[in-house]
Amino acid sequence: MLSESKIKAASMSPKQVIINGDDFGLSPAINSAVIRAHREGVLTSTSLMVAGEAFKEAVELARATSTLAVGLHLVISNGQAVLPRKDIPHLVDGNGRFPDMPLQVGLLYGFSHTAQAELAREMAAQFERFTATGLPLSHVDGHQHLHIHPMVFSRLLPLAENFGAHGLRLPVDRLGQALCYNHQRAIEKITWAIALGLVCRWCRSRLRDHSLSVPQQVHGLLQTGQMHKDYVVKVLRNLRKPTTELFFHPSTTMLNPLGPNPGDLETLLSLDIRRVIEEQNLHLATYPTLKRFPT
Repeated sequence: MLSESKIKAASMSPKQVIINGDDFGLSPAINSAVIRAHREGVLTSTSLMVAGEAFKEAVELARATSTLAVGLHLVISNGQAVLPRKDIPHLVDGNGRFPDMPLQVGLLYGFSHTAQAELAREMAAQFERFTATGLPLSHVDGHQHLHIHPMVFSRLLPLAENFGAHGLRLPVDRLGQALCYNHQRAIEKITWAIALGLVCRWCRSRLRDHSLSVPQQVHGLLQTGQMHKDYVVKVLRNLRKPTTELFFHPSTTMLNPLGPNPGDLETLLSLDIRRVIEEQNLHLATYPTLKRFPT
């Protein structure tokens, strides 16, 4: 486990790296992997799904692990809602689940005023459930990155600040580096990089009058579910920005080839990763300790 002194030292370092585990609370296998990656590896923070089936267990584990920074993993697609269906009937199915396809959900949020009103209620409910845990709110990010959808982001900013978040993720990955590592899913990577890059540029323009910290570079989008050790080593040896986030999907069992998986956990536990961090004089950070730079 990383010492508090090492994490706090991040505020003085020109090269700060947040290492985050997504989907905390979704399943016991993910909860176990996140805690192990923090205690035995290099993971510094995690993002909590407040309607996940293993949410209560995740909260208890986080309360017992004070050095682990915990943020909100906003779920407005491909997951369970907090509010009952009667309160958000245009957003969820009979089981209270959002549609799985982000494009379908994005169009709904973009063009339906009724859906937008229900979305605002559900987002507030997820922040409120997080606050009820008593855990400090480190940051905010989103499942399938829908937190950067313009209709979502405009509602997210005041909520994040009002509930005391320190920062949020804008998933701007380095396309060239990912393609040089391997050409698998090349068309998909190019599409995601261009589309999310344009949206993130718009989001950054809305952040100038806000106090939230945003890492200048993020890695994890284009190698989602496949954050292999060799790739992460190359990323850490070639950081271009003072502040960076790497996000992973660790799990003790394979849940999704492009999502929670044991391979990401293995990388987070690798001694080679720890050695590279030390060799490069990188400081492991969390959103609360991140030194702010212009967005």
